[in-house]
Amino acid sequence: MLYERRGFRFRSSARMLAALVFILLCIQPGHGQTCTEGFAYDRGSRQCLDVDECRSMPDVCRGDMRCVNQNGGYLCLPRNLYNQPFRPETPALPEPLYPDTSLGFPEPFVPDPAGSVEASYPRVRSTAQCILGYSPAEDGSCHDIDECETNTHHCNPTQVCINTEGGYTCSCVEGYWLIGGQCQDIDECRYGYCQQLCANVPGSYSCSCNTGFLLNTDSRTCQDVDECEEEPCSHGCLNSYGSFMCNCDEGFELAVDGITCKDLNECEFSDFLCQHNCVNTPGSFYCLCPPGYYVFEDGRSCEDINECDTGNNTCTTEQVCFNFQGGYTCLDPLQCQPPYIEVGDNQCMCSAENPACRDQPFTILYRHMDLSPGRAVPADIFQMQATTRYPGAFYIFQIKSGNDGREFYMRQTSNVSATLVLSRPISGPREVVLDLEMVTVNNVINFRGSSIIRVTIFVAEHKF
Repeated sequence: MLYERRGFRFRSSARMLAALVFILLCIQPGHGQTCTEGFAYDRGSRQCLDVDECRSMPDVCRGDMRCVNQNGGYLCLPRNLYNQPFRPETPALPEPLYPDTSLGFPEPFVPDPAGSVEASYPRVRSTAQCILGYSPAEDGSCHDIDECETNTHHCNPTQVCINTEGGYTCSCVEGYWLIGGQCQDIDECRYGYCQQLCANVPGSYSCSCNTGFLLNTDSRTCQDVDECEEEPCSHGCLNSYGSFMCNCDEGFELAVDGITCKDLNECEFSDFLCQHNCVNTPGSFYCLCPPGYYVFEDGRSCEDINECDTGNNTCTTEQVCFNFQGGYTCLDPLQCQPPYIEVGDNQCMCSAENPACRDQPFTILYRHMDLSPGRAVPADIFQMQATTRYPGAFYIFQIKSGNDGREFYMRQTSNVSATLVLSRPISGPREVVLDLEMVTVNNVINFRGSSIIRVTIFVAEHKF
């Protein structure tokens, strides 16, 4: 653009204004972009930065115009005006016209007023012209327009307007991201934001914990709850990760609810827990023995009480106390029935000189023993042996009387001895009197005689 100076005047005011005309780039909302036109989104800083159109768009200004980048746009200004420094020129004053005195003074000399001389540089309006995104202020400066506050932005309803210098940008609030120009909810649960349970909600998420855990103050992680502090168990409590376990004292078992404890009936476990009777108690048990027995040191077995040794009997001084399993008896002094006479040591004898003793056993020896009904059979329980041996004699052993139930038999173990054998189980309480006979036979002298051992067997009631 050319300036022509004629008499310190511009050719026309229209050309002066044309020298100051600049082209503004209208900001249009982008489609599918996060920034308005004139700005580009920078992923590093996550901000909208100005685009330098003068570099990215060659020959954007035509002719003798020069491109000047602006925030959000650019200007096209005359190149010579942009490069020319301000140099005011002093106009040459016109030569004064002096009146011709020869002709008199027809006109007085009036010089041109100084104010009527036009300047030698372009005159710019005092009112500033602002680029798009700015508005002129009263002081002539340009102030940024807050498009977000004035609601002149073009962000879609799912976006949030953020004002920038000379423009604005459209973004998404926390919990959303921009996809295809729309703000869509971020499913934080897919990225493991929560340690245990996660519930996605629009724009956010909510964490929770499994049973037995408590959400920490960070609202993401969980910590174990010590349920034992609340004493949920009736007896003992053992805390575990995310749960707890109840245990019971000895003699109790955990109920179906897993919390309470119920008494354990040990007596139902086995019939052999106690030798006799088992009595259950809360958390324990104890064993009982029948009369005549006491509980042994193991707490389960029964031992016979020897009433004869303890003195806990009713025998008189003339009687003899005989103890057996579970009881005792008082034996009266030996009285031999005629024709027998007492010869001592619980023995009665019938003399051969006495005609009444001809068919009677020569001696009767009295013995006592006790027997448990639980004894395994066959069992050897008593031994009989000849004390006197005669040349040419032999001996026969037999049960003469008392074996009505046939529970016993005699087994000869040698020429001079035999054993009483329990052949069948026997029950009590019962008193059995057996006459065990030893027959002596001597054919040389034609002699036959016998001796009796009268055994009284006290069969106990219990098998111990």
